[in-house]
Amino acid sequence: MIGTKPATLLAMGRGVAGRLITAEVRDRLTEIADVDPELVAHDFADPRVAAALERAEVLWTSWECPPITADVLAAAPRLKAVVHAAGTVKHHITAACWQRGIRVSSAAAANAEPVAEYTLAAILFANKRVLDIARLYRDHRTALDWDRRFPGFGNYRRTVGIVGASRIGRRVVELLRPFQLDVLVADPYLSDDLGVPRVELDELLARSDVVSLHAPSLPETRHLIDAARLARMRDGATLINTARGALVDQEALTAELARGRLFAVVDVTEPEVLPADSPLYDEPRVLLTPHIAGSLGGELARMADLALDELSRYARGRPFAYGVEAEALARIA
Repeated sequence: MIGTKPATLLAMGRGVAGRLITAEVRDRLTEIADVDPELVAHDFADPRVAAALERAEVLWTSWECPPITADVLAAAPRLKAVVHAAGTVKHHITAACWQRGIRVSSAAAANAEPVAEYTLAAILFANKRVLDIARLYRDHRTALDWDRRFPGFGNYRRTVGIVGASRIGRRVVELLRPFQLDVLVADPYLSDDLGVPRVELDELLARSDVVSLHAPSLPETRHLIDAARLARMRDGATLINTARGALVDQEALTAELARGRLFAVVDVTEPEVLPADSPLYDEPRVLLTPHIAGSLGGELARMADLALDELSRYARGRPFAYGVEAEALARIA
């Protein structure tokens, strides 16, 4: 049973609130918490949210939540927890939050699921050369010798390299288990056994037919996949990036694609929206999508449900199931 409902303030972008807070979410929020579902803090300096911020015990946040700075915390003397109905908390949880001892939860586990599903589909389509064959079939409008054009294409006993044993990387490994694929993983921080061989990154690149990136974007991982590492990849291999654009040297990848040696599935770029004259838009060897692998549309409900579960746990005096610790932020997305 929930005793006293914790005073809760919603904090996220205007457009985000409109998509995330459905009638079902609103009903459950008001059941769990003392909250005004119509009041959403887009800006903590807005006088209209001052009273709610002053009495808030919990912030229920999502994308575009403003940074929770020391000044914000000073205006929120009762704040004890932040429950984030989205993935990374790096954009709004500041050092001041950890210094204050604020408890933090994230729905990153829920957001990981659609990214892993997208990645699985991309891996299977890449090995089968589905997009390339579909394009050629449309252009030629007749049957061609696919074995000659794509020797050895298909998924049986192909090698898939997972770069980064993150939450998403681990989920992709799990989703690949039913298939007769050889899976490798590279991650310098990996300490447990995922049931697949762990190898160094350069070896993974040289052995894999598909390389899928799931590492965090950190200063040391910027351009982790550079020209030299792209050159290590097998002829005809596919690079999949659903993580962060900064992990890949985009100019080097564009050059490799133009040479006709590699294929790519790119869901994240740097910048987030490519300039209109980017050659990647017209490159036939890349599937380019605008950061859609994560939670969108009906998938937002999964994140909301997890965050509501976490809010319920807090209201019942229980620890978070998906708590975030300060020391973990240095090596997670």
